[in-house]
Amino acid sequence: MKQVIVVGGGIIGLSSAYYLKQAGFEVTVLDPDGGRVGASYGNAGFIGSSHYIPLSNPYAFSNAMRWMLSPTSPFYIQPRLSLKLIRWGLLFMRHANATHVDRMAKPLADIGLLSQRLFEEWEKTFGGFSYDKLGLLNLYQTEKGLQSAIEESKRARSLGLDAVEVTPAEIRELEPDVEIKAIGGVFMRSDASTYPPRLMATLLKVVKEQGVRIIEERATDFEIQKGHIVAVKCGDQRHEADHFVLASGVWAEDLAHSIGLSIPMHAGRGYSITYPIEQLPLHHPLYLGEVSVALTPMDGDKVRVGGTMEIVPVGTPPRINRVKGFLSSATRFIPNANFPEPTFKEAWFGYRPCSADGVPYIGRTRSFDNLVIATGHSMLGFGLGPATGKLVCELVQNEPTSMDVTPFSPDRFR
Repeated sequence: MKQVIVVGGGIIGLSSAYYLKQAGFEVTVLDPDGGRVGASYGNAGFIGSSHYIPLSNPYAFSNAMRWMLSPTSPFYIQPRLSLKLIRWGLLFMRHANATHVDRMAKPLADIGLLSQRLFEEWEKTFGGFSYDKLGLLNLYQTEKGLQSAIEESKRARSLGLDAVEVTPAEIRELEPDVEIKAIGGVFMRSDASTYPPRLMATLLKVVKEQGVRIIEERATDFEIQKGHIVAVKCGDQRHEADHFVLASGVWAEDLAHSIGLSIPMHAGRGYSITYPIEQLPLHHPLYLGEVSVALTPMDGDKVRVGGTMEIVPVGTPPRINRVKGFLSSATRFIPNANFPEPTFKEAWFGYRPCSADGVPYIGRTRSFDNLVIATGHSMLGFGLGPATGKLVCELVQNEPTSMDVTPFSPDRFR
């Protein structure tokens, strides 16, 4: 039986392990935390195909320049002299254009649709987590923001997505229990959401029951013989396999670099805080357009508020002002939210692997015939987890993939 080692135990690593085990491989996952923590647990829980605009886009770039100096803004880059950061930033700016968005919209929508179908299969196959098909309500307070969203909704419909404009009166009907200040919005009616910790705990349990071996060690290097990867090293330990999957999030770039591969990424830290649903009785997930804040009712009794993209080195002390910032921004739209003063004990933060063009790295590399890379999903990793895992399995088997993965090539910056 062929053996596969998956480096990384987030949703992408565990999804890959799930499908590889189903396909008959002997699978081992290497993760220092055993797949129990990380960005897969603290995110907004959005599932769907509406997040098809890559992180590197004209709107994000213009806002980044405006927000950078504010300690409470949704976006921040910690200034420092770093060749890695400079290269990443230059590539990011080069791709922050309409041409890039036009080119990537369909591939990102397609992988979102595939992932949502697989989430629905998971619900039927093993359950144990909430899958709430409530849609996603994007709200706006400025005419410029609303008109841009309405224009973008035309593209969404051309991609087969269920996007409709909503008026303030319709917003009140959708959210009767909270006061919302918005001049309008776009409702993505086919989107869904879940409670990430429960989904991850269920998936971890399922792969263990399948017989996937979880080793709580951090991969530090690969062992190569004659252009072929033969083992992954974890300090003094080494683990041999026939195939390898690199799905270790923000740590994947250094591992790739150690074997001569270039997958430019940077850690983008996000924050969230979860309250009892009584604190903010929402009926639908919301995205507050001008301030980039996500709010998600979860698991029947919770609501999660999240936001911020901090481009900082891993290990940088967290900043509670970032949490205060997105809570304050949320009250601009929901004035009666009355959030309590946040503390570090209540808040979550984690690192998202942001590729230099805002597009995931999924695929083989020309350098090694037994390595598949799956990382760099920015803020889309949770929602695209099942689809990425499915594609990884097909790539390892050298089978036709469920969709074209050429746009996600890990070799695109060589």
